[in-house]
Amino acid sequence: MQGKLIIFSAPSGSGKTTIVRHLLGHFPNLAFSVSATSRKPRKNEKDGVDYYFLTVEDFKKKVDEGEFLEWEEVYTGQYYGTLRSEVERLRKAGRHVLFDIDVVGGSRLKQEFGSNGLAIFVQPPSLEVMEKRLRERGTDSEKQLQERLGKAREELTYANRFDHILINDQLKNTLLKAEQLIENFIS
Repeated sequence: MQGKLIIFSAPSGSGKTTIVRHLLGHFPNLAFSVSATSRKPRKNEKDGVDYYFLTVEDFKKKVDEGEFLEWEEVYTGQYYGTLRSEVERLRKAGRHVLFDIDVVGGSRLKQEFGSNGLAIFVQPPSLEVMEKRLRERGTDSEKQLQERLGKAREELTYANRFDHILINDQLKNTLLKAEQLIENFIS
């Protein structure tokens, strides 16, 4: 049996990574699809666990060789993508593959896998809340923060391309709703 795909996408600061981590602890048959990126690791991030960290040159080589299911230059000089080999490995093991992925990549994966993929768009209650979360995270310069906020405005227009929109206003309720969506999809 090949596993199904569960895609979580959202603008940066919407809380999708928190939701995905919770779901991985809640459902033992889920496996996380580690994305590849050309950006530098943040403090505490580990290669092969959080991301596969590649040089821009290595990333582009893999693109040319067709090794990605989807990829995008999310920010100038920062590429992100889903390695075909990663997804195939997890699905062949019978695991359901859980993605924490950018909005454009998430909509591409949904198109690629159709009814075998559940696409969930995590939306912040407001842009102000999202900005507050990004500032509290403390990982970006002011310039990077403004770039993320500008991109978020555009990404919010993608919500209708997903199967479900999950508004992350109260984390406890959001986690319960996410669990219900996953339970219904994989059973």
